Amino acid sequence: MLGPEDGALAIGLARHALAAALGRPTPAAGDLPPRFAERRGAFVSWYREPGHLLRGCVGYPLPVLPMAEAIRRAAVAAGRDDPRFPPIQLADLAALVAEVSVLTNPIPLRPEQLPSAVVVGRDGLLLDAPAAHGLLLPQVAVEQRWSAEQFLDGTCEKAGAARGAWRDPTVRIARFEAEVFAERAPGGAVVRRSLGPA
Repeated sequence: MLGPEDGALAIGLARHALAAALGRPTPAAGDLPPRFAERRGAFVSWYREPGHLLRGCVGYPLPVLPMAEAIRRAAVAAGRDDPRFPPIQLADLAALVAEVSVLTNPIPLRPEQLPSAVVVGRDGLLLDAPAAHGLLLPQVAVEQRWSAEQFLDGTCEKAGAARGAWRDPTVRIARFEAEVFAERAPGGAVVRRSLGPA
């Protein structure tokens, strides 16, 4: 489990990476704790204030990179390469709030376990099908006030599949958990986000 200091370091890594990519190098974190070298999935989200409007969210669902590198790369990609939004500019940084989600390894779910094995407020979902792949972080279901079944349908839509595709035995669903840290305000104090029911 990551502590508050880890959360602050994770947010600092994200901010430093995006600022550097936009041409404004900032002081880098010093030596990181060994756990930042562990391979973990990670996502970075950027929100514009006021209004907490999403400006980008990209990440690595699987543990293919050391956590620090996954956070750095996701921060830049979320700021510059999320196709849903125009790229973030240097002038935008002062109004952005960073959120970092560090993921556990996905656990496959069998079709007969669905939807009862999905716990809103704990689980994120990963869908893998022959022509569809997608993921929703745990906080999405909480923010949308979805039931487990609605969360499964939402993950299908995010993946480009039809609602209810999770009932197809050829579609693979996995669940994962996330530790989520976010700034209270742009560049402000970092807190652990509760993912309990909204």
